[in-house]
Amino acid sequence: MRTDPRLFAAPPVPLSLPPATAPELTVRDVPQPQGIDLTAIRHDVDRTLAVFLDAKARAAADRELPAEVTCLLREFVLSGGKRLRPLLCVVGWYAAGGQGVPPAGVVQVAASLEMFHAFALIHDDVMDGTLLRRGAPTVHRALAAHHAGRRNADRLGEHAAILLGDLAHSWSDELLCTAEFPHSRLAAVREVVDAMRWEVMFGQYLDLVATGDPANDEVQALRIARYKTAMYTVERPLHLGAALAGAGPGLQAALSAYALPLGEAFQLRDDLLGTFGDPRTTGKPCLDDLRDGKGTLLVALAMSRADEAQRHTLSTLFGSPGLDEEQAVRLRAVLDDTGARATIERLISTRYEQARRALDRAALPPVATDTLREIALSSTERTS
Repeated sequence: MRTDPRLFAAPPVPLSLPPATAPELTVRDVPQPQGIDLTAIRHDVDRTLAVFLDAKARAAADRELPAEVTCLLREFVLSGGKRLRPLLCVVGWYAAGGQGVPPAGVVQVAASLEMFHAFALIHDDVMDGTLLRRGAPTVHRALAAHHAGRRNADRLGEHAAILLGDLAHSWSDELLCTAEFPHSRLAAVREVVDAMRWEVMFGQYLDLVATGDPANDEVQALRIARYKTAMYTVERPLHLGAALAGAGPGLQAALSAYALPLGEAFQLRDDLLGTFGDPRTTGKPCLDDLRDGKGTLLVALAMSRADEAQRHTLSTLFGSPGLDEEQAVRLRAVLDDTGARATIERLISTRYEQARRALDRAALPPVATDTLREIALSSTERTS
């Protein structure tokens, strides 16, 4: 595996930094910036996805192919989600000088990111054995229910979900390749998308290898967060939108200085929500990460600071498939008592401040700066 030099050229902030003050505003307190209508962009992305998926459903029906495939994928894609990656793609276009209403081609490229994300989530849920996503059964569980009564319904659901994920991956590429944008930009766009895809695959592999082993490797935990989330969720979507507007390497580097710390903060918040979050708000169980033994920085910090009794609790309960809520309470207590949870909160605040300072230095168009400030706050203060 080729090591990304940015991991060493711009290393994560050391864990020993002094506590930073978390922003006091909540997401709902942040005003909508003038100039970029995020709600309208989200609506345009959803409409693009709906039109595309409806056309695929009609094509499948014309060939008398199973309707549940396109219906279930359509329902999964359009039933929820933050649309963070498509929004960042469009904001990246504004950051590189785009003005006015984003062209249909830009919106379609942004929508292709959401289709790719559907692929990633469907496969991720199969690998993790997750039962709920966005408050509803995951795709493999929905497929198992569709085929209930068959002897191998559960196994069939998992295998069929892999195929649906592959289909989403293929259709993501189709959305990208059929979007109308200047042909001269194609090489730069493909370079960003290709990098995003292999980076997130390696990030997922690193995550799988680390799962089930409550190690105290803090550097590796941050590395996973950077590859699996920071680059995929924030950096590459911004790069993609900027490439559509013809951005050069200087602007892309400025966007990376903002995106990488923010992406790490996003993942660190996700780790906390996966362990301490309210399932009624997050839409997914709060036991899965503990049962799976996810190799997060939260757990790595706890392992490195635990006393003998706490380490025994972590070693015996963390990663136990049969973990119940009472045992989870004991694990959460260790994560609290070792100071791991508080440290993660401070790191989130520190990463937020890094991203904000990078944005101040970037000299982007004001509408892009304002929107990226809002996204930074909402990403780090979110509860779902």
